[in-house]
Amino acid sequence: MISHMNPFKLFTEKKKSSENNRHAKRQWKKHNRKLSFSNSVLALALVFLFVPLFVIIFYSFNEAKDSTFTRFSFIWYEKLIFDSKPLWQALWNSLIVAVTSSLVATIIGTLAAIGIKWYQFKGRNFIQAISFLPMVLPEVIMGVSMLIFFSAIKLSLGLFTIFIAHTTFCLPFVYLMVSARVDEFDYSIIEASHDLGANEKQTLFKVIIPAIMPGVISGFMMSITMSLEDYVITALVSGPGSTTLPLYVYSMIRFGVSPVINALSFVLILIICFFTIILRKSLKSFAASK
Repeated sequence: MISHMNPFKLFTEKKKSSENNRHAKRQWKKHNRKLSFSNSVLALALVFLFVPLFVIIFYSFNEAKDSTFTRFSFIWYEKLIFDSKPLWQALWNSLIVAVTSSLVATIIGTLAAIGIKWYQFKGRNFIQAISFLPMVLPEVIMGVSMLIFFSAIKLSLGLFTIFIAHTTFCLPFVYLMVSARVDEFDYSIIEASHDLGANEKQTLFKVIIPAIMPGVISGFMMSITMSLEDYVITALVSGPGSTTLPLYVYSMIRFGVSPVINALSFVLILIICFFTIILRKSLKSFAASK
């Protein structure tokens, strides 16, 4: 005879097990509050990463141009807004290149990850291996090789050549992030979409891409970050009138970096934090809806 467990008793046991798990978790956290080697390393890493940012923010409100703090002032923010046209032009060039190259790299990298992971074709393993070369090659080698290529095909250096270069070295990072998401994909969803009458195109745009969207967005944001901060490759493939923000800042070193850069850095930090919070909430909502 099969005995059925009382639902109330089952609920009580589950509740008791959940309480035991929470109690064990609290005890583990309490036991690990003491300073350990890993916590020390984490603290040092956070200090190393964030102290320079706080220094930049602090000196952006310094009235003096040197490192001696004299008086709290918004003078460098005023100069940033009203008297920094070349700086804004360089930032605009960086944003144009970053957004366009990241968008193209994301589209190509996403389709490449789906195609290489799910389809069998000749040369698949070779393509998968060489796709990581831009990640491991030094930027100098990559920049020089692109410069030689552009010179060979008689292509004038400018924003377009920077766009091609940035798309090339951002592509492997998008491919890697989307591939990791594709590896965790539930193939039964594709079978279900085919059973419901969806063709391959409908399955791709209405099932596969929405399911791997967190990886796609992560690859896109990573590409924008890498494009905005790149100097070596950009310096080698840039031309007249295509100065980006890293090139502009580096050129200012000869005359001393103006605190206007500190003000711009703080503004960019605020913008990045804002978009990061919005993106995090959006991804959580997206994941919860699935």
